[in-house]
Amino acid sequence: MEDEDRIEEGSSNNSLSLRRVGTGSSDRRWVDGSEVDSETPSFSDFRDGDYNNFGNLRRRLMKKPKRADSLDVEAMEIAGAHGHNLKDLSLFGTIGIAFQTLGVVYGDMGTSPLYVFSDVFSKVPIRSEVDVLGALSLVIYTIAVIPLAKYVFVVLKANDNGEGGTFALYSLICRYAKVNKLPNQQPADEQISSFRLKLPTPELERALSIKEALETKGYLKTLLLLLVLMGTSMIIGDGILTPAMSVMSAMSGLQGEVEGFGTNALVMSSIVILVALFSIQRFGTGKVGFLFAPVLALWFFSLGSIGIYNLLKYDITVIRALNPYYIVLFFNKNSKQAWSALGGCVLCITGAEAMFADLGHFSVRSIQMAFTCVVFPCLLLAYMGQAAYLTKHPDASARIFYDSVPESLFWPVFVIATLAAMIASQAMISATFSCVKQAMALGCFPRLKIIHTSKKRMGQIYIPVINWFLMIMCILVVSIFRSTTHIANAYGIAEVGVMMVSTVLVTLVMLLIWQTNLFLALCFPLIFGSVETIYLLAVLTKILEGGWVPLVFATFFLTVMYIWNYGSVLKYQSEVRERISMDFMRELGSTLGTIRIPGIGLLYNELVQGIPSIFGQFLLTLPAIHSTIIFVCIKYVPVPVVPQEERFLFRRVCPKDYHMFRCIARYGYKDVRKEDSRVFEQLLIESLEKFLRCEALEDALESTLNDFDPDRVSVASDTYTDDLTVPLIRRAKWSEPDQELDTDVLPSSSLGSSVEEDPALEYELAALREATDSGLTYLLAHGDVRAKKNSIFVKKLVINYFYAFLRRNCRAGAANLTVPHMNILQAGMTYMV
Repeated sequence: MEDEDRIEEGSSNNSLSLRRVGTGSSDRRWVDGSEVDSETPSFSDFRDGDYNNFGNLRRRLMKKPKRADSLDVEAMEIAGAHGHNLKDLSLFGTIGIAFQTLGVVYGDMGTSPLYVFSDVFSKVPIRSEVDVLGALSLVIYTIAVIPLAKYVFVVLKANDNGEGGTFALYSLICRYAKVNKLPNQQPADEQISSFRLKLPTPELERALSIKEALETKGYLKTLLLLLVLMGTSMIIGDGILTPAMSVMSAMSGLQGEVEGFGTNALVMSSIVILVALFSIQRFGTGKVGFLFAPVLALWFFSLGSIGIYNLLKYDITVIRALNPYYIVLFFNKNSKQAWSALGGCVLCITGAEAMFADLGHFSVRSIQMAFTCVVFPCLLLAYMGQAAYLTKHPDASARIFYDSVPESLFWPVFVIATLAAMIASQAMISATFSCVKQAMALGCFPRLKIIHTSKKRMGQIYIPVINWFLMIMCILVVSIFRSTTHIANAYGIAEVGVMMVSTVLVTLVMLLIWQTNLFLALCFPLIFGSVETIYLLAVLTKILEGGWVPLVFATFFLTVMYIWNYGSVLKYQSEVRERISMDFMRELGSTLGTIRIPGIGLLYNELVQGIPSIFGQFLLTLPAIHSTIIFVCIKYVPVPVVPQEERFLFRRVCPKDYHMFRCIARYGYKDVRKEDSRVFEQLLIESLEKFLRCEALEDALESTLNDFDPDRVSVASDTYTDDLTVPLIRRAKWSEPDQELDTDVLPSSSLGSSVEEDPALEYELAALREATDSGLTYLLAHGDVRAKKNSIFVKKLVINYFYAFLRRNCRAGAANLTVPHMNILQAGMTYMV
């Protein structure tokens, strides 16, 4: 799991053990278990005389401002140097991408005509055309209000640099307000080019008030986190119910068409298809993905064509359902039965959340184009055609879809429907994998083995544990309920729950980030929230008839994610409290109280500042320590992707003769960590060399300025504090035109030559090369987290049993590294939180 980053502080009763991991398998994986080929990312070269994105040097040296961490300044220097290449697609390019969205985004919603009317009219028997027209009007306006008005025109715009979904909204909010309960945020993170904070303008006062409330009130942070985790849990529940519902609905077409095909045969055939569906997940969606869009395009064409056929043949006057007054007549006539049928009506918008969740693979325009030009009209025609058929054949509601298909086209449509159902299931399974990965990246899910199934598309992943869990749950759901009607009751609760979470989060984005007019911002939850609340109340009446299933799944995953986040936050807070002080390090001296031998020690930890206490345990236990120590922190930041050139930040820890550094490797929640260990080591050493050269350049520049003005007061200090050092100068930008650097005062040629002739730099570079030649060793923490004896019972139960169980049974630290196990040293400790 997280043990490679694990620095869990303890009290005086810590127990310590040190062991070298055996020389068994040298299987090469990175920290999240990625199994991919290695790629050597390119690093931008340093340009002489390029002084971009930095404050005024004279002001910095003459005054003594609040010091900035060198990591923060280094981030300022590289941010913006490499912008993201936003695709300016032509009309034909957008059409091409819109075609692809049919196979990924709209499979779930596209298969809803298989079961919507059959579920609705299982609650409301058809006695007159008002029943048919009222149900049709409900379906039409449900699709028009939620997917079209809400998602297409509003929610899709609330994306996180092109990424959508519940966690994307949460990460977007985390960037504008410090609501993440894991306190590892740094100012340097804001300099990542994909961070892209907007400058607040019109509604600034209100936005700042909301920001202050979120940051200062702990219960609001907890409520926001629980809301996000609940939405994520519902999405995972969808990953269970969607395959069961879609496959079983498609196979139900054989009932009545094949003699002797009863309920048992339906259940068994559905289970066989589900097992096959989940068994091919390990090959990746890319292997069969090229078939998705054409099949779904053919499916939507079939829906529209059959709908037009039924309209013209049976009753074209059902277009009267465009008049919403038929909804009123429907409820007046059926009262309680109509309210029950409303729960079946919500099934017509299943998969609407996928329009937002899968945004990262496409673009806003392509998703909007596909829905408005293909999906929306084809669905309307399909439902109108079924309604027209029902006006003449009211007894056919149980299997309305297949009965309304012309007899000569039954088998071709059945095959296409089965394929469409599998594709709809595939899309939801893939969305579940992505959702779990994002939760892991933001510290809300135990670390599991992740396999990247494509060398070209970073979003295509496979999580074995989740895959087999979903399969077992799908089989249980099909075996227990044995009917699409009961599964539909469960399905509706999961769908409406996710939509309501999105409504709340988008409203918060409007108020905090967009700073929308208050009236317009409140109209969004009032309109769409009211509609979703009505649907939620309708589906909640079905709790005893299958609606309890998604609530059980959601509660289970919510509990797992919250316990993991709670334990991780407590552990990190303990790490921060128990950091080794710089005074103690100075007392040890440059030898660190032991023998320094050639080599580089990479100590993995979670701290972004300070020296972790586990380092003291290595010093106490090992007979010698490496000549160069690098504290490596693998950190996820609330952005989708961190550009490779902005990945690593370096800073020096302690005085120069200690040869100790910190490296923070930053990743976004959509990033694929696919560096091979040798590539990673090479990049790390190259970055460290560049850091040393830039540091020498700053020293030379500062020295030159002081020579020209002996009265100048420098902020350089010989006291190496825990958090702050003199900022690096690289690509410094003089922000004010009247304070530009005088090139006559600081000739670049003299600076360059002085750096090259710096004996201290040459000595340090030589020492680094010698240490590199001697090899790298990975120093990892391997410990147990326990609640303190004076903790309350609930905390002891959560930490000592539930959290400990998750740590023991999820991915271990050593298994996550792409290094031979013989190069790993682990120190074991028991820590109290």
